[in-house]
Amino acid sequence: MALQRAEACPINQGVMADIDPSFNNALPLPEQTALVLQGGGALGSYQGGVFEALAEAGIMPDWIAGISIGAINAAIIAGNPPGHRALRLRHFWEEMTSAVPNFPVWPSDYIREAMHEWSAGFVAAFGVPGFFTPRAVPPFMALPDSEGAMSFYDSAPLRDTLDAHVDWDLVNGGDVRLSVGAVNVESGNFRYFDSANERLDARHIMASGALPPGLPPIEIDGGLWWDGGLVSNTPLQHIVAERTGDMLVFQVDLFSASDVRPSTITDVFAREKEIRYSSRTRQITDQFLARSETAGTIRAALRKLPAELCDDPDIAALKALAEEPALNIVHLIHKANAWEGGSRDYEFSRRTMDEHWQAGREAVAETMRHGDVIARNIADGKSAAFDLNPA
Repeated sequence: MALQRAEACPINQGVMADIDPSFNNALPLPEQTALVLQGGGALGSYQGGVFEALAEAGIMPDWIAGISIGAINAAIIAGNPPGHRALRLRHFWEEMTSAVPNFPVWPSDYIREAMHEWSAGFVAAFGVPGFFTPRAVPPFMALPDSEGAMSFYDSAPLRDTLDAHVDWDLVNGGDVRLSVGAVNVESGNFRYFDSANERLDARHIMASGALPPGLPPIEIDGGLWWDGGLVSNTPLQHIVAERTGDMLVFQVDLFSASDVRPSTITDVFAREKEIRYSSRTRQITDQFLARSETAGTIRAALRKLPAELCDDPDIAALKALAEEPALNIVHLIHKANAWEGGSRDYEFSRRTMDEHWQAGREAVAETMRHGDVIARNIADGKSAAFDLNPA
């Protein structure tokens, strides 16, 4: 029996989008656009610059997922109307960096690194206004089972800050879905608090950013929760697993998986954090690409089957495996400066914040300059991962 190319076994490969071949400055957005925000403390201002630039380009995500500082940024975005999101985000970061003194910029990386470490030491000693404050009694001297015995800092100020910057009714009833990850202290199980399934408030965001032993666990419905970055510093897996149609994802990472070999002990501290907090992003992306390649192979094989086999139960099962929505992931990765050491995630100075914010804007601009590659992939209903700003 001769084989025939089987239009009789149609495979859904994603919805094709109309595209102008001369595309340059805009993206043909698919059914869903997601913004995925990694954890990274003070580096989170980079995500603010990314979001501001995306908004200016007319790209407004309908789903935002975050871990730790990414959860805070995500809540502020989802909890404000479109025209005010970038402004509220900027106000938050200006408040976070209002206490650390600014020094003149020196043309030496060694001096800049020393200034950077001094600023981080200032934060370690005095905390961050509206975020966390050092405890009057060290945890070693606090009563067992008390909140003060489980962390060096008190994160209670963050609740008021979040309530001042986030409209929780908008988070839970608006047009942007919000997902934040946290870890149960007792079971060690990781979960996402998701506005699609439950009502979120400041507790869920604080839980996602409760990194021990610095910050205390947050109680939610009788359970204690810590920072989701202890298990996975990126919510990408949740987005990929839960999507219901073709999706474009902007994955904003605050730690780079690759970097030069360390030469000092501060370099070692910095590199260790980069590897620890970036590994899950690479792993999840690699798994997605492998699955996408397998689905493509299945689709190619199904096209070669004779029409009379299309209704076979085993063939139908294979067809279901191949019919996954198209997914395009755009990586926007913060590249650390030479003077940023192992304390970069708690150096909340205004100058560094401004530089990170601008770096996020520039990463989007560089990506959009090569955006025709992404656009054609979306138009063809294909899946891929992109890093168009590698240097």
